[in-house]
Amino acid sequence: MDNEPSHPFQVSGIPAYVVDEFRQLPDDELKKRRAIRVVADTKPGFPCRVSLKDAEVGETVFLFNFEHLAGDSPYRSAGPIFVRESATETYSRKNEFPDVLRVPGRLFSVRAYDKNDMLVAADVVASADLDQVIQRLFSDKKTVYLHVHNARPGCYSCRIDRV
Repeated sequence: MDNEPSHPFQVSGIPAYVVDEFRQLPDDELKKRRAIRVVADTKPGFPCRVSLKDAEVGETVFLFNFEHLAGDSPYRSAGPIFVRESATETYSRKNEFPDVLRVPGRLFSVRAYDKNDMLVAADVVASADLDQVIQRLFSDKKTVYLHVHNARPGCYSCRIDRV
């Protein structure tokens, strides 16, 4: 973003330690944990939820189920995500968007939640218009954080907090 936003925000990937248990496991042990190793064969196409970068072609990623909304509400939710095997640093930046949220043509479902993990609002937006939707959703004082999902497959992408 070129200018300071009206509603400052922090974009964060999931903690890198979430995949630590998978790194040294053989494929049969991964399967027991409902996880698999996949080799990325396109870019973009395998967005890492830790580094918030798309995996390079030939790079190994894990595909596993992750509880992205663990709150005690009816919206509690989990789903499949990709994480690059080499991802060790969690993306966390104020008022900046990672490349994974800037891929031309990528659609996002943006969901706004309140302090009780209840849905306040939601929208579907192209990557080019993400800034405006975030600002509009944060203009509602009830909104504490946003979850961004890749709209077509529905997979969780990242969290955006009001700061």
